[in-house]
Amino acid sequence: MTLANLLSDEQIIPEMLATERWSAITELVDLLTAQGRIAQTDREDVLEALHVRERTMSTGIGFGIAIPHASSEKISEVVAAFGRSTGGIEFGSLDHAPVRYIVLFIVPKDQFQVHLRTLAAIAKFLNDRGVRERLASAEGCREILEVFGAPSR
Repeated sequence: MTLANLLSDEQIIPEMLATERWSAITELVDLLTAQGRIAQTDREDVLEALHVRERTMSTGIGFGIAIPHASSEKISEVVAAFGRSTGGIEFGSLDHAPVRYIVLFIVPKDQFQVHLRTLAAIAKFLNDRGVRERLASAEGCREILEVFGAPSR
């Protein structure tokens, strides 16, 4: 599973409003909820699953990247959103640096292998300095989506 397969223009926030971890996660979940990718009635359960995972250990992996993720019985297919922050978001990252790129994804509860493969693919992709530089200079959702290798939809 790649980000190109998971994202569309509507699932990208080119400049997040959040300045800290929990509000950033909520901002991305609210985006997915507004689009109907997460049912309004399931929003709180999905947020709680993400918070449980995040309290275990921050998903800020360093290099300005965070990948909040969880599994949930409330969804039937992988859903994802991407947010960028030019000012940086305090995320409790392993390197203590502010986060500039957040990929949030939720996987159906019974898809453990998909969860691991998705996490690994995202981490590997964003670990590339050139990718992060292109994301930093991308103007708007369309260009961000192009960095991920997907045509805008």
